[in-house]
Amino acid sequence: MFDDELPVTRRAVITPGEDISALSVADLQERIETLNGEIARAQAMIDHKQDKLGAAEAFFKKA
Repeated sequence: MFDDELPVTRRAVITPGEDISALSVADLQERIETLNGEIARAQAMIDHKQDKLGAAEAFFKKA
């Protein structure tokens, strides 16, 4: 196999603020999908932690 036949690998890490001008439209769309997935994952964790905090506050709330 020659070097020019190697499959193109995509970066696994997205760094905020990096230069994205060389990315194709498909790469940019994939980047947006990845970032939206991370946003949803972070929001789910926030919701989970807020639920636990609310339950703890309700349990220890003085009557």
